[in-house]
Amino acid sequence: MNHSKLQLDFGFDCKPIINQKPNTKSNKKQCSDFVFDTMDCLTSPVIVFKSAWQDTIPIDILKNVTISRMMTLISGEQMASITEVVAYMMPRTFESPMPSEWVNIYTWSGLQYAKMFKDRNQRKEMMKAMEGIAPEILSEYEQGLLKHLRCWIYVKRRKALKESLKSEKQVKSNGIIIKQNHLFDH
Repeated sequence: MNHSKLQLDFGFDCKPIINQKPNTKSNKKQCSDFVFDTMDCLTSPVIVFKSAWQDTIPIDILKNVTISRMMTLISGEQMASITEVVAYMMPRTFESPMPSEWVNIYTWSGLQYAKMFKDRNQRKEMMKAMEGIAPEILSEYEQGLLKHLRCWIYVKRRKALKESLKSEKQVKSNGIIIKQNHLFDH
């Protein structure tokens, strides 16, 4: 019986395993990264432009930051969500006029946020107004500025989470030592 090597095509566009890079991260490291990424999405502070106007960010935007972060994480992007960009830039828009490229980035981001989170009844009227103001697409330069801002917010957010975890750990460890010393004082 002659067995020839036959390659079946099932219509999947998958790269052969031979050409893929082996996974060099250990399971422990992957698990640790997954846990930190999840904590980052759920508990990291919202980074906003430092301004007297930073308290004026609408609550619905702040409430939607977590779900936006999760959607960004699931998509594999290691950067801040568009919702975070809107939250960061909003106080800045009240300070003084911005250059046109930043206006385009802000209005485009606001339109993306509205498409994602506003309900259909609000959307019709709001979308008409926003589509008249916001550019349909950003220029290559504006896309680069937006990507840089998203990466910068992401790094700041994760750094703030790491610092808060370190300070919590120090407080807990100091508290245990104080309690232990108190137990042995007679």
